[in-house]
Amino acid sequence: QVQLVESGGGLVQPGGSLRLSCAASGSIFYIYFMGWHRQAPGKQRELVALITRDGSTNYADSVKGRFTISGDNAKNTVYLQMNSLKPEDTAVYYCNLRTNLGDYWGQGTQVTVSS
Repeated sequence: QVQLVESGGGLVQPGGSLRLSCAASGSIFYIYFMGWHRQAPGKQRELVALITRDGSTNYADSVKGRFTISGDNAKNTVYLQMNSLKPEDTAVYYCNLRTNLGDYWGQGTQVTVSS
């Protein structure tokens, strides 16, 4: 019923930038937060950043100062601005939505940072 559509992934050089977006659609009564997780090859999925409906944010230490999460409640959309990208940021990035009806996940978008 709920769908998450992600976009913005791709291949960038170290030091470059990307902006990910995730739009949620469907019947959602209440959104607790939207966020981004990532999973690199051989590693477990980790939280990158999240934003609550009132604008409170939380970031992984590894991305603080480089990534910024923002949201548009009217559009049920969350963004992740990624600056100063490093090779270790290479991963599949997943959009996550926590609602009163449960958790929802996007299909993932590949971010590759390489020269």
